[in-house]
Amino acid sequence: MDKKLATTIGAAARAARTRLELTQANVAERIDVATEVYGRLERGGMLPSVQTLLKLCHELHVSADELLGLASHGTGSTRSSAEPPPSPQERPEVRRLLRTVRQLEPSKVKLLGLVANALGRR
Repeated sequence: MDKKLATTIGAAARAARTRLELTQANVAERIDVATEVYGRLERGGMLPSVQTLLKLCHELHVSADELLGLASHGTGSTRSSAEPPPSPQERPEVRRLLRTVRQLEPSKVKLLGLVANALGRR
């Protein structure tokens, strides 16, 4: 394992995570790894797989270059312009709900919208 690279990736991931005001558990859940594994990654104790690195880029809204130490923050975000970053005030349960809704069929999203509107009127 390249310890210097692992440390660079871990530090960049930690910086991006704290910038988004997420916990290690939040990120671990989003990239589908155990919290302990994500913690080890941030501490530079392991290198992520390519698939995990790509998930990190997406969830932390950073480029692979930034995680690899080849660019500084803001020089090529992988964030889609159609999907804004989560608001720092957004509760974790709301973020989980949004991830679930994004995977639903359009007809189910419409139905869920009707239910949400009905609940909001109470």
